[in-house]
Amino acid sequence: MSNKTLIPALKAKVGDWNYYICVMKYAQVAKECSFAYELGGNPELNELLQRGISDRTQGIVEYLIKSEHRFLGSLIVAAWGGHPNYIPVKMDESDDLIKGLDSGFGVLTFDGSQQYFALDGQHRLRAIKDAIKRKPELGNEEISVILVSHFNTPEGQERTRRLFSNINKNAKSTTSTENIVLDEDDGYAVINRRLINEHTILSDNGVVSIYRRQNSEGGLSISTSVSNSDRKAITSIKQLYEMVKALSVGTGIDGHNINIRPTDDDLERSYNQISERITKLFEACGDVLSLSQKDDIRVFRKNKIDSGKEHAFLKGVIQRVVTDVISQLIREGRITWEQAFDKLSKLDWNVKSSPWNCVCNISENPSEASKMLTSRDFTALLEDMLKVHIAPKTRADIKKARKAFLDLRGFHYPVSEDVLSVNLEQQASSIGS
Repeated sequence: MSNKTLIPALKAKVGDWNYYICVMKYAQVAKECSFAYELGGNPELNELLQRGISDRTQGIVEYLIKSEHRFLGSLIVAAWGGHPNYIPVKMDESDDLIKGLDSGFGVLTFDGSQQYFALDGQHRLRAIKDAIKRKPELGNEEISVILVSHFNTPEGQERTRRLFSNINKNAKSTTSTENIVLDEDDGYAVINRRLINEHTILSDNGVVSIYRRQNSEGGLSISTSVSNSDRKAITSIKQLYEMVKALSVGTGIDGHNINIRPTDDDLERSYNQISERITKLFEACGDVLSLSQKDDIRVFRKNKIDSGKEHAFLKGVIQRVVTDVISQLIREGRITWEQAFDKLSKLDWNVKSSPWNCVCNISENPSEASKMLTSRDFTALLEDMLKVHIAPKTRADIKKARKAFLDLRGFHYPVSEDVLSVNLEQQASSIGS
């Protein structure tokens, strides 16, 4: 757009938002409104600020094309840039019946450089775009649009994300996974996104799997795990969020109410602590950070030629158990962060090694890929066995864990009771010092 834009509008206010009620033709909406794939920062993360456009739009397209009674509700649209200016229009009529009613009438002007993106109604917007391609005369139809101004600053981006999140949480529930991307009150989600945008390693393109593309029309699904076909990712946005929660022990956001935003000071201090812990964790866990420098790490995640080469920490279930266990041990005062990282660094991170064999089934045929055992029985076994590798309470706990392994896996645990008992002596020594 290059020419000055004038839009008749009603000005309104709710909470701390000024907004404008306008009317636009379908053709203008289809041409000028986008799905806001760019709001700054990690492009994949920001693409998810729009919920995935799903196959449900096809039904709306058919409705627009075939029904003479077609009607769509308002779109909520953010206007980015364009130096918006609202000019009130006064009525000359002096009739007391309309006195004061003109206070909200006016014209909203832009310099022509503005961009529009949908905060609510993305399925309707997609349907309008597709319907006009099949039936161009629909371009003359009109739809009401609620316009809000977006400012491309960190504060403006946060404010717009919060509005998007609030609209969708209250109008149509977002999933807990979607809220990891959207929520501005959940401190864990805020720090998770900042890690993806700013952390020395995690901010590298592709290191954290953000979404999976579902269809050619742009439908998206937030990554809860990493696909075996992913060349670069060492974790997913969902898995990283769970790690952030586990690694928040003792920080300003530890156990906070995710519906109430922490203070900026608490967020800043917590980010610095968690960022440092993430780095040390990834270094301790088989130096998985070094893998992020490789062009293709698929053979370390799933290797059909030699399963013995697979890296244990690239398995989502192992990432979760490791962070949960060290978090629990630290809360119980049985170990410090530095001791935890030291213990983890001494483990063999080959997936066929102990204790990862609690949840990993290695075939006798080396050409067959490993199979992860993710049911609760197996993950609980890994939790117990990891504890006796790091900070066992008693020798009885070691015996119990080894017996549970034999009962569930059908063979003796490769690490002997005597070897594991050394951890008891080391723990007693560290406590005594």
